Amino acid sequence: MTPQLTDDGSVVSSLPSPGTYLCGLTWDGERFWHSDQRAGELYALDPDGGGVLERYACPGARADLAHFDGLLSQVGERPKRLLLIDPDTGEIEGRKAVRPSNGRLCGTEAGPEGLWMCLRRPPVVQLRDIATMTVQREFPVEGNPSGLTYARGIVFYSDYEEEVIRGYDVRTERKVFSAPAEGNPTGMAWDGRLLWYCDFPGRAFRAILPEVLRDGSGT
Repeated sequence: MTPQLTDDGSVVSSLPSPGTYLCGLTWDGERFWHSDQRAGELYALDPDGGGVLERYACPGARADLAHFDGLLSQVGERPKRLLLIDPDTGEIEGRKAVRPSNGRLCGTEAGPEGLWMCLRRPPVVQLRDIATMTVQREFPVEGNPSGLTYARGIVFYSDYEEEVIRGYDVRTERKVFSAPAEGNPTGMAWDGRLLWYCDFPGRAFRAILPEVLRDGSGT
């Protein structure tokens, strides 16, 4: 049987954005974190209504946001690198170079295998060792990735230009999901139940529940 690669991508929930230039989005187990490049700020958001719980200056923010080892990891500065930020203070605790240094890095999220990243032109998904940032695996994907998250053995990434969300099974490296987004999507997050993305022009966060996650086929 040919695997189903699309569903309608219907939005099942939305939250407002506090800013106007939506970059990163991640989930720490209790609340969302979001970065805004134009404002140069990082926000902790209430998952029930989207209210701002914490606000920190983050002038180097450029792309996606992740959470691992108790720290936030913001793609930022020039050349792009990971800024490791204490969520209790907003202070940068360290920086991790992502070599070769260039502007291709756009999305990142931690999974049980390590740190997943998406890069553009040419578009690829990479698995890197969190401690050393060395590439463990790499495979090509479609389109022009913007933001990325990980859910049940699947890396999902947004494509701002084509207004699409795609998902690839990390074991088979095959596409298992593709659906149109509402607006131009950027940063992404998985809260354990719903898949969220930043709707850049709509200044909001949209949640969907792909079939591949509903039926438990991801692990």
